[in-house]
Amino acid sequence: MTHDLRICFVGDSYVAGVGDPRFLGWAGRLAARTIASGQPLTGYNLGVRRQTSRDVLDRFQDECGRRLAPATDPRVVLSIGVNDATHENGRPRVAPDESSANLTRLLDQATGNGWSALVVAPPPVADLEHQARTARLDQDFARICHTAGIPYVPVHQPLAADPTWIHEVRTGDGAHPAEAGYDAIADLIAPHWDSWLATRR
Repeated sequence: MTHDLRICFVGDSYVAGVGDPRFLGWAGRLAARTIASGQPLTGYNLGVRRQTSRDVLDRFQDECGRRLAPATDPRVVLSIGVNDATHENGRPRVAPDESSANLTRLLDQATGNGWSALVVAPPPVADLEHQARTARLDQDFARICHTAGIPYVPVHQPLAADPTWIHEVRTGDGAHPAEAGYDAIADLIAPHWDSWLATRR
């Protein structure tokens, strides 16, 4: 049987690659890198700007199911959390406990459908209070993935210490990097991505 590798990249504007002048983001960089190595794949970028974990959960089953059902190797990459931690009216758009519950439900749905999952941590932003809230979600998400046996890519802390990422975020819109920043996050994800792809069902 032909190896039909299909991957849905699901999440927010970082998944969509907002701010990248090459319109690739980290998802496009990883997919292009894999294809260049000789591994064919079909990638679907399902990143939507400003979406929270609640929004992603609402569409996850339907959007991924339509794209992954015929695949022999269906997979999903999830990255959520930055918009959850955004303050509106004096509180986070999604409470931390709900964010964690939403991630758990997303992983349960992926597992139930036979979709191999990889989770990428929410990256840091310029606002320090927002970043601190996102860092706490990063810790919670890492624990959830560890318990579920799902690979987790801890990009938050390395990017918070990366001068290129921080410079591009601060000189941009306060949240999104430009080309070099997306290069940096793709480089952090790449070894985890390679290990994940090497594990075939």
